[in-house]
Amino acid sequence: MELTPPTLATLFEQLGLDSDQASIDAFVSAHSLPDDVKLIDADFWTPQQARFLKEELHVDAEWAPVVDELNELLHSTKAD
Repeated sequence: MELTPPTLATLFEQLGLDSDQASIDAFVSAHSLPDDVKLIDADFWTPQQARFLKEELHVDAEWAPVVDELNELLHSTKAD
């Protein structure tokens, strides 16, 4: 059985979002977060998406590094 390690693209698929690089870039550009808003508290997630992200971070699951990567991307992108 072959297991593929999670990537940003597969995280987007898991969240039900378009997962090609252009869609990921567009999502990150459109959803930058201020420093005082946690990734899991962002208002653009559905309850199911927020729950998945929270659970994966809480249990430090194999998705956690990719969720952290998304967190960094959304917090480092500042609107012009």
